[in-house]
Amino acid sequence: MSEISGNGSDGDGSGGRLYGVGLGPGDPNLMTLRAVQVIGEADVIAYHSARHGRSIARSIAAAHLRPDHIEEPLVYPVTTETTDHPGGYRGALEEFYEKAAARLAAHLDAGRTVAVLAEGDPMFYGSYMHMHKRLADRYATEVIPGVTSVSAAAARLGTPLVEGEEILTILPGTLPEEELTARLAATDTAVVMKLGRTFPAVRGAFEASGRLAEARYVERATMAGERTGDLADIDPASVPYFSVAVLPSRVDAPRPSGRQGSGEVVVVGTGPAGPLWMTPETRGALAAADALVGYTTYLDRVPVRPGQARHGSDNKVESERAEFALDLARRGHRVAVVSGGDPGVFAMATAVLEVAAQEEYAEIPVRVLPGVTAANAAAARAGAPLGHDYATISLSDRLKPWEVIAERLRAAASADLVLALYNPGSKSRTWQVGKARDLLLEHRSPDTPVVLARDVGGPTESVRTVRLADVDPAEVDMRTLLIVGSSQTRWVRRGASGTDRSIVWTPRRYPEA
Repeated sequence: MSEISGNGSDGDGSGGRLYGVGLGPGDPNLMTLRAVQVIGEADVIAYHSARHGRSIARSIAAAHLRPDHIEEPLVYPVTTETTDHPGGYRGALEEFYEKAAARLAAHLDAGRTVAVLAEGDPMFYGSYMHMHKRLADRYATEVIPGVTSVSAAAARLGTPLVEGEEILTILPGTLPEEELTARLAATDTAVVMKLGRTFPAVRGAFEASGRLAEARYVERATMAGERTGDLADIDPASVPYFSVAVLPSRVDAPRPSGRQGSGEVVVVGTGPAGPLWMTPETRGALAAADALVGYTTYLDRVPVRPGQARHGSDNKVESERAEFALDLARRGHRVAVVSGGDPGVFAMATAVLEVAAQEEYAEIPVRVLPGVTAANAAAARAGAPLGHDYATISLSDRLKPWEVIAERLRAAASADLVLALYNPGSKSRTWQVGKARDLLLEHRSPDTPVVLARDVGGPTESVRTVRLADVDPAEVDMRTLLIVGSSQTRWVRRGASGTDRSIVWTPRRYPEA
């Protein structure tokens, strides 16, 4: 038996030693010294292949195989074709893995050292991992890492893959097209693996996410027949399995140059707090923009990206901010107007569309992307108080008279609607909450549950439920949202004794008169 030193899992100490050997992306010169050493000294060389019997892994390592090596070809019963196995495709593979592991275990039990060859890295979408999961707890094991196809593709493109604070996403092309679209829209850089027959859907996802113009293509990186190019120019019929699609780093990538008529404005909602509340579509729009415009507090929630201009302003200049964004777009910039919550709910979408309706901006494309609203976020924290019909009303009388607000409160209260009350108070508006409480008490029981949700999703989040009669205006500010229940809204405490975990919900069924 060969003796090969190295670190790895010890198994139970009996039998031979198992190696998962990463061979790199294809060029034998990219094998590591450790991989060459293990292959040269192993007793058994195992490798996977399709039913045609040709193994790329074996061809990479061929120069290091000895005549006396015991070879174990692990031939897949199916690859992409259909099967009549009673367990279907997955069942056929599971049975194959069990049988293959049993064959290797027989060698290990006989005291032989077994090296399982793997293209790229053994633990990165590799076939070896199925052997590892079945054998590593029983035998001493070492995994030899290898250069991945991702690293090889970036090297062959000669373009940085990820830089600074950018996020790299690795995606299998076998994902549904809509899922691929969402993930491509949300990330900075990406590599999509496993192309071949998936290529049309992958290309469609790049196009739908607005990333096709950035995308590159690499086929058989470092191997004979290598090909690179722009993804948009690749014939789908020519794409093999051993190819990847790449979104390289955006740092220092060309941005729009200010051509007349080439810009657009996208109004995005970042949700009520930080990144956890952003949608993939919003993340994509923010990453793609070359200029961000918004209230400084909301801009601070967006990561800083090289080459991206940021134009912050005060919260009370919405029309001016909208006009500034549209002027930037008219000069050819891709502009994201950043809004908290949902941009169409008491936020920036209306201001942008009002200005965009002017004739001078008629040709500027404007899109509005939804976000999680403050009401939805607060309701989720409390339970489900918005489970039935509800009305959303702003208590701010800065843009409409209090008489209008009071009339709407009476109408909604008399209709027995749950109420989501935005902008309840500020340093300059201290009496509206008390007025609204007293008005609602004319129509609601004093015991009606009221959710006081402050800074939901933020570092000082506080969500409490009180009786309508106990609402204290001193506890309410501009960062607070109120949800006032209807006559049907329920409020209970759950959890262990001594805890104060209240839940509030409004039943979907309303009692008949």
